[in-house]
Amino acid sequence: MTTIKNFTWMLLTVAALASLAFAGGVKNGTQAPDFTLKNSAGEDVSLSDFSGKYVVLEWVNYDCPFVKKHYGAGNMQKLQKKWTGKDVIWLAINSSAPGKQGAFSGEELTKRMAKEGGQQTHYLLDPSGDVGKKYAAKTTPHMYVVDPKGNLIYQGAIDDKPSTDPTDIAGAKNYVKMALKAAKNGKAVDPAKTDPYGCSVKY
Repeated sequence: MTTIKNFTWMLLTVAALASLAFAGGVKNGTQAPDFTLKNSAGEDVSLSDFSGKYVVLEWVNYDCPFVKKHYGAGNMQKLQKKWTGKDVIWLAINSSAPGKQGAFSGEELTKRMAKEGGQQTHYLLDPSGDVGKKYAAKTTPHMYVVDPKGNLIYQGAIDDKPSTDPTDIAGAKNYVKMALKAAKNGKAVDPAKTDPYGCSVKY
């Protein structure tokens, strides 16, 4: 009986530690963990490939109503186009597990990307969820901004309107835009962390 109790306690402890590690994610001001993922063309893309540049990480699931809000209204594409035009790298990451909502591959992915008209630098596939869990990405969208030194300077929601209503976009404070503008002007990013909103990442 004692052995069973000890084994159960050990399993609960391991689960609690794993949950804590996932919840912790990456602290602002620290080095963003490097990763290598396949892009939609099957090429390896690493975060470290873009050392010396600002990088936006966007967790995406095209079937999520909150993501549809921003893509359907053209908001996400406009942001992507504007900032990639200012030498910012934009990486959209899909951490949906195979068979779960938002997971696409091959021809299906090509068609869906064409339909959505994204202007990101790369669309990256994270089917194992390893990268998403490393960053503690919780929702789609969940946004991160990395500075040219590789430090995380913003993480959280795309804006301050946690709804699926596209009419909210016009009056929203876009935190990603605010972070990039502040950082590029040598100012502190404020807010540097917000609560993300959206659908849960389909690990």
